[in-house]
Amino acid sequence: MENLVISDFKLGIIAGGQLGKMLVLAAANWDIQTFVMDREDHCPAASVCNGFFKGDPLNFEDVYRFGKKVDMLTFEIENVNIEAVKKLKAEGLRINPDPDVLEIIQDKGLQKQFYADKDIPTSPFRLFETVEEIREAVKNKNLTLPFVQKLRTGGYDGRGVEVIKTASNLDHLLEGPSMVEDLVQIDKEISVIAARNGQGEIKCFPVVEMIFNEKANLVEKLICPSSIDDQQQQEAIAIATRVISALKLQGLLAVEMFLDQDGKIWVNESAPRTHNSGHHTIESVITSQFEQQLRAIFNFSLGSTHLKLPAVMINLLGEPGYEGEVKYEGLTESMSVEGVKFHFYGKKISKPFRKMGHATILASNIDKAIEKADIVKNKLKITAWKKQP
Repeated sequence: MENLVISDFKLGIIAGGQLGKMLVLAAANWDIQTFVMDREDHCPAASVCNGFFKGDPLNFEDVYRFGKKVDMLTFEIENVNIEAVKKLKAEGLRINPDPDVLEIIQDKGLQKQFYADKDIPTSPFRLFETVEEIREAVKNKNLTLPFVQKLRTGGYDGRGVEVIKTASNLDHLLEGPSMVEDLVQIDKEISVIAARNGQGEIKCFPVVEMIFNEKANLVEKLICPSSIDDQQQQEAIAIATRVISALKLQGLLAVEMFLDQDGKIWVNESAPRTHNSGHHTIESVITSQFEQQLRAIFNFSLGSTHLKLPAVMINLLGEPGYEGEVKYEGLTESMSVEGVKFHFYGKKISKPFRKMGHATILASNIDKAIEKADIVKNKLKITAWKKQP
């Protein structure tokens, strides 16, 4: 498929958030025209792509019409209208990852069942249609506390997830069809991003360790290389390889995992796209996750995933208590820290815990990188020109 990288080839990307923006910037190096569809006119990717189309990724007509304008379709998010992409595939459009894979991944119940069917280690789970069914199962002692409830569709960045530890927490149950799983006693949360091209070549990026903001339930800091031992790292990479192989996915797959307090690794969930846990690869790895996605979907040889330097990535989040036109405080001081690389996503409005950008901090060893990352985290604050009342 080498002849696809020509100046008039049109790559369509559904959704234009920060992942879409960074994918567009990587594609520009190969002289690929990029076209983005998003609900928002001023989404981050809109300012850098060759063509922008306003549309809803969940709307059949919007997705179908957009697909007819491009030569290949890929995704920034998995929550897209499956029927539209299946119709486009049936009509001959190249779509990577395949709609059948998207259909499994976007439903957390189907995703969990897939792991179970393929003997991929994941925590025990049950499926429920309503909140009342969950309450009844607890009442009848058919479901034991604590557990995690995840809405089967639509959740992301901690949304659509509720941890139920006691009976009093049952009032916090989320309405809608759900997947309920045992609460794993977590020692560390880790991630491996795997890539697979059309020939079945697979390469994995180094294991990363994720530290979460408990209040926002999203990644606050990412450490690479992870502190887990070599055997655990190899096991995590082997599991990610098994998942992407079983799915026969052409593209990128971020496999999020738990290391429990007994040293066992469990798959939490996967995302068939570039991922927040791979942002550091832009500076710290020979091939970034965004270039690797392009290599995979165009069926090129995959790039080296060798780590150049230890790195810490921190998400730059909107400060609590502020919503409005974005304001960056402490940026000059943060820029003076050696080895810091900033990526601001171009979002005009800051909101509490909204991802406004990220910073990757490089150093000769991981301890130095962590120390510098903490300095940046304390200095840089993303607020708004007007504080929330």
